[in-house]
Amino acid sequence: MKKTILFVLVAVAALSVIACSKKEGAAEGAAEVVANKDKPLVFFNRQPSDPTTGAIDMQAMNWNDKTYYIGFDAVGGGAVQGQLITEYLAAADPAVIDRNGDGVIGYLLCVGDVGHNDSIARTRGIREALKTWTGSPDPTSSQEGSAVVGGTEMKVVELEGKAMTGMDGSTWNANAATDAMSGWATKYGDQIDMVVSNNDGMAMGCLQASNYPAGVPIFGYDANADAVEAIGSGKLSGTVSQNVDAQATATLQVIRNLLDGLTGSDVYEKGITTADQYGNKISAAVDYRANEKALMAQNAAVNAANWENYKAGARDNGIKQTNAPTKKVLLTLYNSADNFLSSSYLPALQYYAPLLNIDLTVVQGDGQNESSCVDKFTNLGNFDAFAVNMVKTNSAMDYTDKLKY
Repeated sequence: MKKTILFVLVAVAALSVIACSKKEGAAEGAAEVVANKDKPLVFFNRQPSDPTTGAIDMQAMNWNDKTYYIGFDAVGGGAVQGQLITEYLAAADPAVIDRNGDGVIGYLLCVGDVGHNDSIARTRGIREALKTWTGSPDPTSSQEGSAVVGGTEMKVVELEGKAMTGMDGSTWNANAATDAMSGWATKYGDQIDMVVSNNDGMAMGCLQASNYPAGVPIFGYDANADAVEAIGSGKLSGTVSQNVDAQATATLQVIRNLLDGLTGSDVYEKGITTADQYGNKISAAVDYRANEKALMAQNAAVNAANWENYKAGARDNGIKQTNAPTKKVLLTLYNSADNFLSSSYLPALQYYAPLLNIDLTVVQGDGQNESSCVDKFTNLGNFDAFAVNMVKTNSAMDYTDKLKY
């Protein structure tokens, strides 16, 4: 009888151990399932911010401890574009650039999106350089300015500034710029001495106008492949590189670091300013802003003297194939028709993602309605991380709300 009782006790104890082991195993298995709200979230190209004041949306940036922004120094870029223009004027012949000889340099301004921080910074950079800045980025707000042209100080006037919005409501619209330039050429004639644009797409759109005044200098921003080639052929006078490869790589690298379990400064330094565990390091300069949780690539002026250094096809040799575990990332692009994103940013992402063993799923919007992206921001449980490029800079909550569940 004692042996029977002892056997039963041993059996019960063994079953208890097995049951505990199963519970522990189940707990371990559950720990491997990461809730969407705890996954890495990187905003890029459009910084979460107030479209009126430009104030950074820190509620969005503090969504979780794995939320960051990747972009470029917009204010610095605006200053670079302004300097590019003033240096061009300083070397110009007043008798040539002042087409009607009235002693005034008249220019036209293509504005991308009055509610976008980058557009605001570029408009400000241009107007401050030409002394036409009134303190407002409004397309219609300017004052009489001045610039040194070939050693002579001349009056500068912004003939007209206009936000290039398409018929469908999309901003930074190249077709709208073509239409605007056609009207401007007729309206202002030989008063037009220069054209300046918030991006290359609109600048190239202006050049598509059949009556674009021959020889009038025009400046863009982005260093898109077609714009760089246009500088080489003498059609475009200059542009600004926001170092798209550094931005694209930093977007993926931060995600890679977070998925690999890195924390603290390692998240925004490894593979970016110092080599990561795979031996990768971005070649271009990228700065971290702790108060914004943002990594910003630096800008560079591109003109006839250095355009060949920015031709398409060059990639960062500091990023090589890794043996990192493959992870799935869902990425949104605000507008499939955006020239910079479609022709420069997306190809860079698609080049570097496989090197970092990131399986990228890209969904694209229409540039007008946030729903065109948000409605495709689905099946979130199938992805390990997210990269978001919003239609509007104040729409971050539309995406974080979906990550709550």
